[in-house]
Amino acid sequence: MIRRKPEMLDVINYTLITLICVVMLYPFMNVVSVSLSSYSSYVQNPLMVWPEDVTLGAYKEIMKSGMLWRSYANTIIVTVSGVGIGILLYILTAYPLSKKALKGRRTLMLLIVFTMLFNGGLIPNFYLMRSLDLLDTLASLVLPALLTGFNLILMKNFFESLPEEIEEAARIDGASDPYILFRIVVPLSKPIIATLCLFAAVGYWNNFFNAIVYIRNPDNWPLMLYLREVIEGASTMARSANAAEMGAEMMTSETIKYATLVLVMIPILCVYPFLQKYFVKGIMLGSVKG
Repeated sequence: MIRRKPEMLDVINYTLITLICVVMLYPFMNVVSVSLSSYSSYVQNPLMVWPEDVTLGAYKEIMKSGMLWRSYANTIIVTVSGVGIGILLYILTAYPLSKKALKGRRTLMLLIVFTMLFNGGLIPNFYLMRSLDLLDTLASLVLPALLTGFNLILMKNFFESLPEEIEEAARIDGASDPYILFRIVVPLSKPIIATLCLFAAVGYWNNFFNAIVYIRNPDNWPLMLYLREVIEGASTMARSANAAEMGAEMMTSETIKYATLVLVMIPILCVYPFLQKYFVKGIMLGSVKG
């Protein structure tokens, strides 16, 4: 007996998926549209999806600030150094933990899981950074998030899923452990490495709380602190804008805030498509074993 294709179910699924996509895309499209529209158009239609009376006045005003580019540079330095050092530490830590012959392996894993449930807290972490003389430095934004238990377990599980026969064959040929790790295991682990790179990059790029706690000097502000400053002081910036240079264009706190949001989102949006193909595979393979 041939089963009838559940066409109604397909219609419902596609409808729900389309609605979810619309709900997710609308805020982004609204932010971009408002940032490119004039103030009068925004007042008439604040929920716009397409730009109206297009103007780049908000972007021009934001880009005049040297603090924007300084914050961009700080965030890029923190993100690149944090991702690079973090991935190296994940590899060097997860690889030995993936070997059943490692003595004390179970105890080490229990300690790692413990850090996922409990931590020292805000005040001890602050005093730790102060005792290390790292307050008001970019290192205070990099070091606390270098290693997380969740990501470490993902990479360990991925290493465990690799065939042991590959390493055994390499050892028979006289390969050392560092050679096996960096010339064989790491190239086979591109999915999980790309996945953790994406996790770490997004985390460092959006880092806000640590910056508020540890950073006081505006020269060391990351983008998120600069964004907060723009949002809080956008009205003052708009009032201080040169009316002669703006001409008939009017800028408000809303257009400035939205333009800054777009500038902050662009780098991550550009990176994600290149790592997307590894994302699902890395997560699935890294979460099979316990």
